[in-house]
Amino acid sequence: MQNRKWNLDNTYLTLPQLFYTKQQPIPVRAPKIIIFNDSLAASLGIPLQPEVFAGNTLPDGAESISQAYAGHQFGYFTMLGDGRAVLLGEQITPCGERLDIQLKGSGRTPYSRSGDGRAALEPMLREYIISEAMYALGIPTTRSLAVVETGETVIREKSLTGAILTRVAASHIRVGTFEYASRFGTIEDVRKLADYTLTRHFPFIPPDKSKYLLLLKEVINRQASLVAKWQLVGFIHGVMNTDNMTISGETIDYGPCAFMDTYHPATVFSYIDKLGRYAYRNQPKIAAWNLARFAETLLPLLNNDENTAFIIAQQECDKFHELYYDHWLAGMRSKLGLFNEEQKDVFFINDLLQYMQQYSADYTNVFRALTLNTKEDTPLFSSPEFQDWLNLWQARLKRQKQSKDEIKALMQKNNPAIIPRNHLVEEVLGAAKNGDLTMFDNFLAALRSPYDYSSEQEAYAKLPSPDYCNYKTFCGT
Repeated sequence: MQNRKWNLDNTYLTLPQLFYTKQQPIPVRAPKIIIFNDSLAASLGIPLQPEVFAGNTLPDGAESISQAYAGHQFGYFTMLGDGRAVLLGEQITPCGERLDIQLKGSGRTPYSRSGDGRAALEPMLREYIISEAMYALGIPTTRSLAVVETGETVIREKSLTGAILTRVAASHIRVGTFEYASRFGTIEDVRKLADYTLTRHFPFIPPDKSKYLLLLKEVINRQASLVAKWQLVGFIHGVMNTDNMTISGETIDYGPCAFMDTYHPATVFSYIDKLGRYAYRNQPKIAAWNLARFAETLLPLLNNDENTAFIIAQQECDKFHELYYDHWLAGMRSKLGLFNEEQKDVFFINDLLQYMQQYSADYTNVFRALTLNTKEDTPLFSSPEFQDWLNLWQARLKRQKQSKDEIKALMQKNNPAIIPRNHLVEEVLGAAKNGDLTMFDNFLAALRSPYDYSSEQEAYAKLPSPDYCNYKTFCGT
């Protein structure tokens, strides 16, 4: 711990001031560390400093700012910004990585609109546990370094305990950042943002006239891969607005997100998503829609002729669904222990999903049972259709050269034994709110090794009671 030190850079400030406002975090009354991610801190080289994570003191080298961005919320453009977040700077890790360090809930900024810029303890702990679970699942994500209780209350529908989350990200550049530049800046502002993004995230792209097209290609492919990973573990983001899509390809903002229990493509958890725009089955479509908005901001950079630029952008955006499908199909094959490819695999996979939906089967536990070669006492496993499917699956496995042990290893690597079950998340958050972090710590420890299939994880694989069928989540307060 004594060898750790802040090593901050501030390259975002090389962009035009259109993109940010210099902003100090607003000090809090009585900061208290609730949870600290020491393993992440070690990789970052950052010491434990509660006053820094509370925003009461700036670390050496920090030039704190609030970042501007805009975006489409539920399909409608609106002015947005980091209304309650302050970027301390970019930590250069001992391994040479460059990562944003951001305080979320650190007070009002010029982009807060009518908000107080603060956050409550439960939503910050929720983001901590879900983001760290996503990281352990192998899904690109922002990460959580610390949660600090502020000693102050925030007023929503009722008085809540105030808290600040320290978030770590490859960067906080979003599709919405490009929309902001396109709407409120000039073509040169968009160009400068694109050049900065290329330097920071895609240094392998040659600096020639095709670089903006290659930027578009890379962002599309990263999002196709990311959303496929979501679908493969049953993760539902809940609010896929364009400001919640990073250019780096990381999952960001864990407000009304949740993991699917019973398999159904129309599953929605977000209370505000009344029409199911961001339902599980719609996530690939929404990602494509968001990427089209990103492509629109790049049109002046793709070609001087507007029509030609539009055709180029359309051609690239049209590739998203095929890229996504390839990532998803490869992932589903791995979940079923398939090393090779057969033309009819997709029909075989869709049959399984259809039976899971028909018999209201649990998404995670079905693949867990298949991995362990065990039979669940559920309607799905007792149905004749599924028995026929199992026979076809066994025949399919025999048409490849890998051994049973190799097949099981592949499946275990791709099928988590546990996920952050919604009822368990609520249970541990309820206890943490009342000052008991024991359940939170134990749950988090189990989630850090989701592919271990250890006996200690058995309790976390149990399904919720039937009254969780109407479970709803809310945007973080």
